[in-house]
Amino acid sequence: MKRSGSIAHNLVPAITLLVILAIWEGAVRLSRVPAYIMPGPVQIISTLRANFSLLLNHTGSTMLEALIGFGLAVIIAFLVAFALNQVNWLNQAVMPLLVVTQTIPIITLAPLFLIWFGWGMLPKVLVVILVCFFPVVINLLNGLNSVDPDLVNLFRSMGAGRMDVFRMVKLPSALPAFFAGMKISASYGVMAAVIGEWLGAQQGLGYYMTIAQKSFRVDKVLAAVMIIAGLSLIWVKIIDWMEILVMPWTRHEREWEID
Repeated sequence: MKRSGSIAHNLVPAITLLVILAIWEGAVRLSRVPAYIMPGPVQIISTLRANFSLLLNHTGSTMLEALIGFGLAVIIAFLVAFALNQVNWLNQAVMPLLVVTQTIPIITLAPLFLIWFGWGMLPKVLVVILVCFFPVVINLLNGLNSVDPDLVNLFRSMGAGRMDVFRMVKLPSALPAFFAGMKISASYGVMAAVIGEWLGAQQGLGYYMTIAQKSFRVDKVLAAVMIIAGLSLIWVKIIDWMEILVMPWTRHEREWEID
């Protein structure tokens, strides 16, 4: 029963996606919309196969930028959340500034990064860091601040120091929030790298999409979009597996929810 429930749970999104693609293909064929305006899924997949080697080359550049930026964003977010949790006055001083930074559109900062840091990888990595940093630090900080104070006081009464409390009490309790923030950031990571490439690059999916758009090849643009969506889903799934490895008890909780 558990296995059948799990299979059904995994099949529902796939079936839903297939239905949407079938409706899309049927609508395009019946309405006879020109391919340069709205190609159907069949043509997009055909374009993806025909340009696979070229797209693979551009995908490697985009993923490298996204992985470096995401990794640095997680490390910086962890350190910042730790500092804000440990020092109350720092939390009060820095937290409003973090919120304000999210009101600044990334699309306006990316051109400045190109002026300041050139056309290499660094501006794209910085864009990814800015996009991925906030969800991780906010979720982790909320998780650290939501720990039961009675449990913290119990460990302190046993002689545990500040780092001992963080390592044995706060961090384990905040891990679900930490991984939730990582999943949100992972879904944005590839997109952030592409945004950086839109504004200036010589390689990557964003560069490929810009050239295709100027050539009115909507099918090529949507083929790149399919790759971006697929990479984001795979990335989130990898973090989901990491969460199960770090917190194996979550597997049983999910099986119980499916049942």
